[in-house]
Amino acid sequence: MAQYAVFIYEAEIPGGWENAPAELLAAHEAFPGKVEELGGKILNGLALQPAGTAKAIRGGEVVDGPFSDAKQAIGGTFVLEARDIEHALEVAKVVPVHDGGVEVRPLFEAPENPEA
Repeated sequence: MAQYAVFIYEAEIPGGWENAPAELLAAHEAFPGKVEELGGKILNGLALQPAGTAKAIRGGEVVDGPFSDAKQAIGGTFVLEARDIEHALEVAKVVPVHDGGVEVRPLFEAPENPEA
């Protein structure tokens, strides 16, 4: 099966996840089971600290904040194993998002090492 990076873009919730709606938190807890039901597999994932904690490098200089100024920022990402891009998109449609969206990108396949 192919692998896809799934990026979750989200507007930050004032006060952080502690103030997230209960239904959003419950949806995140239920999400891995939904992925399994749809025949996908999450290989790994990352939940990011708020965008305000980011540092970026622009023109060799370190600046405070995320690289891109936008209403939504990347709040997390995971690697999804799916049959094809259509299957990956089907799974990505059930990612719980409060105020944002989801991006799906195919990952490069590592070349096989004939000497291994």
